[in-house]
Amino acid sequence: MRTAGGIALTMLLAGCGGSEPADNAADANQAVAAGPTPVAGAPTPLTPATRLPGGEGIPGVSAPPLAATPVPAPAPDAVMAEPGADVAAQVLRDYFAAIRERRYGDAWRLWGGRGEASGMTQAAFAASFAKYAEYRATIGAPGRIDAGAGQRYIQIPVRVTGSLRDGTPVSLTGPVTLHRTGDIDGATAEQRAWRISDSGLKPRALSEPIVPQ
Repeated sequence: MRTAGGIALTMLLAGCGGSEPADNAADANQAVAAGPTPVAGAPTPLTPATRLPGGEGIPGVSAPPLAATPVPAPAPDAVMAEPGADVAAQVLRDYFAAIRERRYGDAWRLWGGRGEASGMTQAAFAASFAKYAEYRATIGAPGRIDAGAGQRYIQIPVRVTGSLRDGTPVSLTGPVTLHRTGDIDGATAEQRAWRISDSGLKPRALSEPIVPQ
């Protein structure tokens, strides 16, 4: 009986002692999962939920925003050029083309003040061309632009040839003056456009030369 009881006691103690390695392994696994204990003062890992104050300068996380690049001001000479002599000459070509095509209203409005500078009403202006059977103009080389007090003037030589309705040949030669207001504050688009202000066309001999543009 003692032998059997001793054996039973020995086996019971062996069973208790055999559970100790399993407990030690569990403790070791927990220690590995927990990771090393942070060292005092060392940075902690950043997570997506971490909120950082702006301007900390951490690359890729909270770098301060780039400073706005200033837009350079336009250079003083980068201003759009004023309409020159070529634009004035084109206005004159449009004027005589309108007369040739009997679009007298379009021609009249190319005088300054929307026709007022011609000194005639639109109807009187159209009637003044009723005597012509043919009316052609040759435009010469523009002169220089005269500027002063915010105004611009230019003269362009013109020769008109054609015939009256009774067959009489016609030859007129002289300068046509165009005017525009400079690009100043308060000037309207119409005032800044080249318009006819005066005509010096006079009867001339057919042989008098003119240099075409």
